Amino acid sequence: MGRLFNRHKKDEQPIEEEPSIWEDRIFWVTTLQKIALPVLGNLAKSSLRKKMPVESVSADTKKFAYLEAFARVFNGIAPWLELGPDSSEEGQIREKYLRLTLKAIMNAVNPNNNDYIFFVQPKQSLVDVALFAQGLLRSKNQVWLNLPMDVQAKIIHELKNTREIAPYENHWLLYTAMIEATLLEFTGECDKERLSYGIHKFRDEFYIGDAIYSDGESFDLNYYNSIVIHPMLNDILKVLRKYGISDGEFLDVQLMRSSRLASQLERLISPEGTYPLLGSSLTYRCGVFHLLSQAALLKILPRNINPTQVRAALTKVLKRQFAGTQNFSSDGWLIMGLNGFQADLSEKDINTGSLYLCCSVFLALGLELEDAFWTQPASDWTSLKAWNGQNTSKDQPIDF
Repeated sequence: MGRLFNRHKKDEQPIEEEPSIWEDRIFWVTTLQKIALPVLGNLAKSSLRKKMPVESVSADTKKFAYLEAFARVFNGIAPWLELGPDSSEEGQIREKYLRLTLKAIMNAVNPNNNDYIFFVQPKQSLVDVALFAQGLLRSKNQVWLNLPMDVQAKIIHELKNTREIAPYENHWLLYTAMIEATLLEFTGECDKERLSYGIHKFRDEFYIGDAIYSDGESFDLNYYNSIVIHPMLNDILKVLRKYGISDGEFLDVQLMRSSRLASQLERLISPEGTYPLLGSSLTYRCGVFHLLSQAALLKILPRNINPTQVRAALTKVLKRQFAGTQNFSSDGWLIMGLNGFQADLSEKDINTGSLYLCCSVFLALGLELEDAFWTQPASDWTSLKAWNGQNTSKDQPIDF
């Protein structure tokens, strides 16, 4: 990318022929830094618990807020970190964030450090240990393999500690499965019942149709199929297939269902970069598009959706929420809300750390700079085309 991030330095003339398509990736990486640096920078310096404010409608959430913040940042930026450092300006930025992440992990799992944050209790910790584990799977070469062996051993210990937590009979089953899939990948061993039980539930009992799973026995209209269910199923099943476990055969069907959900999510983004405010966890902001960004990363977008229209749509959402400062405190931390401070949008288990799940939108940054997702000119997404009177294909459900 050369000088793309600083191409208007005072001692240089603007490069007029610079292709404008790079502006989207520059904005994504700049926004990633804006959100992630307070968390990673402070944890790397052992000052996260000291510096991070904790807002919540419930006082019971503070203990695990710091793990939430770190695990959710790491989970979202892990594919980008996995690209590794290189000589480009972005590659040098990645090198900085890799160093911060490695140091942050070392502090986070060290019981003698002020920022030791891996508490087994309360039960909520299962959520973010699983998100942390998923981040490790997404950045195995650049993060996991660059950690000292004693730190790896501490991580394995922390992952196994979660086995004393009984998950709820809903998407929490995927948290236990994700942790066991990570243990399988890094140690060759796992608790097979905790690994397979949740997969069987979603495959055999919870599927409603047209890419939608219920979240347990009941169905609520929300974004959890995108926030948790599909992304975790995809990553868990990839591990199962890699190790020849029979449940991994479900991966092909699951990826087709994810492709369909991605098309639904793309259609939900309005011409203005807004989206329907349905269900809980709306303070995750653009994190509700976790699956859409993962579908771009895994190259499972439907054939009738150009990757560049997904890039354009997600960029519009990102700019809507993060081009300004309305969602940040004066010290750069995320504040409670959707677009500004809106505490009434929060559930009782939401705290400042929870908000960093917005970083899952950055998964597509794990695509190489040369990928068509980034190199081709932006194209209009479905709702923009439709409301501008352009020819638009009809929505088509699936029945598998």
